[in-house]
Amino acid sequence: MSLLDKHSIIEKNATLLLVGSFLVVTIGGIVEIAPLFYLDNTIEKVEGMRPYSPLELAGRNIYVREGCYTCHSQMIRPFRDEVERYGHYSLAAESMYDHPFQWGSKRTGPDLARVGDRYSNEWHVQHLIEPRSVVPESVMPTYAFLKTTRLEVKDIKYHLEANKAVGVPYSQEMIDNAEADLKAQADPNASTSDLLARYPKAKVGDFDGDPAVLTEMDALVAYLQMLGTLVDFSTYDEAAGYR
Repeated sequence: MSLLDKHSIIEKNATLLLVGSFLVVTIGGIVEIAPLFYLDNTIEKVEGMRPYSPLELAGRNIYVREGCYTCHSQMIRPFRDEVERYGHYSLAAESMYDHPFQWGSKRTGPDLARVGDRYSNEWHVQHLIEPRSVVPESVMPTYAFLKTTRLEVKDIKYHLEANKAVGVPYSQEMIDNAEADLKAQADPNASTSDLLARYPKAKVGDFDGDPAVLTEMDALVAYLQMLGTLVDFSTYDEAAGYR
């Protein structure tokens, strides 16, 4: 009996085919999953990554609330056309503090994984107020109300505590100073040395063009301006991690 004849026996017997399929899937699953139980961390450690500052976290919450992820992804795939357009492909570590992650599944607008520092604060504000004034072909709705909506700051420490509960390494010092750090980051006259010690590379200063009022626009622009800016890819080596 040839191998093909033996295989036809399995194909003609539904029960045998089911059992065989179950065994193959089970063995394959064990081979893929079992090694993960012996690893302390499945995400590579990347220098520069840190938790979001309170203002950035507030901005991210607004970004999620407004559904920005439905039209903008935050995951650059390792393909030449993507890397040449958006920058270095996304690393797993860059999403390690995201709950939920913002990889997205659709690009009505461009990927935002590396949008930080590409445009000025003024550009972002104008883009959010009237998208077509800076990108004529844009189909994005206006978010002008963010500039007139005061940012709720008193509950920000609870957002840090919630993230800490799911694994984000916020220290008690960060939580205790959450409200002060949030206000200081958007105040051009504030002392930010302690803030920057807790959140290196955080962008500081007025974000929405009105330093007298802390708005949701401040928070959202602060979040956008930090995206993709934490990892120094000039020192990153794909094989070894860092040069």
